[in-house]
Amino acid sequence: MTTEFQFAARALGLELSPAQIERFDAFEEALYASNAVMNLTRIPREECWLKHFIDSLMLSPRIPAGATVLDIGTGPGFPSWPLACARPDLAVTALDSSGKMLGFLKRSPLENLRIVEARAEDWGIRDAFDVVTGRAVAPLPIQLEISAAPTKPGGCVIPMRTATEREILLALPLEELGLDVERIDEDVLPGSDIPRLFPVLRKVSPTPARFPRTWAEIKRRPLGAP
Repeated sequence: MTTEFQFAARALGLELSPAQIERFDAFEEALYASNAVMNLTRIPREECWLKHFIDSLMLSPRIPAGATVLDIGTGPGFPSWPLACARPDLAVTALDSSGKMLGFLKRSPLENLRIVEARAEDWGIRDAFDVVTGRAVAPLPIQLEISAAPTKPGGCVIPMRTATEREILLALPLEELGLDVERIDEDVLPGSDIPRLFPVLRKVSPTPARFPRTWAEIKRRPLGAP
């Protein structure tokens, strides 16, 4: 793994051991070997350390020690796998509906990473996780609707979004989901000029049982639509 990766991880408060670095190297090798036949990512290999690994690890400073974390729409494992590898104190669940993506992810197991194949709106798990996240898994109103119910009361939804979505977020009726904006963090991906938005949305009241709605209902009238 590049020294740039280790330096960027250190800037995020993560001092990775040689064994952890080896796991990241092995995951990158497996990802791009499988990508040749499975179409897992469009990020070039030379940018993997930054746009997959460090981008995922930018969440780390926002996640408390020992937290339970749900990554909705993890795909081949982002941000779930880098977070679980770099933070063995976390209990991470990677959720996706794609058996192909999760089939790849299962070949790089970690003790603190659980893999679940399901659609978030159908899964039925509620009030179970300290932090729920996802890397642009869906348009923001949809992502928040499918993220609120699995979050524990007092926990946080922290979607990984682009800086252009701040106004969209502030216009949403988050109180309908039991969420409240605690703060909106904006950082630049280290080693680039790419801005990233990390809204920290506290679950201040129970998410009503009607949420999340079915996928057809969500698509027909997204949260906040007239």
